[in-house]
Amino acid sequence: MVLEKVKAILSSQFDVEEDAITADTNILDDLGADSLDVVDMLMSLEDEFDVEIPDEEIEKLQTVGDVVAYIEEHL
Repeated sequence: MVLEKVKAILSSQFDVEEDAITADTNILDDLGADSLDVVDMLMSLEDEFDVEIPDEEIEKLQTVGDVVAYIEEHL
């Protein structure tokens, strides 16, 4: 469920087909995100899941799977 919501958010934000996004998708390399994109993405995810992602955790979240795992741990 978390993965599906994350995929939907990333799909609309990065204009990528939802089916093309997997847990192994690298946010910077595969989606072409820059630092501003990452901030926007994190704000959207924090709003959707009502979690806070501290700045020191952001560098650890490189793939969609990393993001999903972090959100699931903090729900």
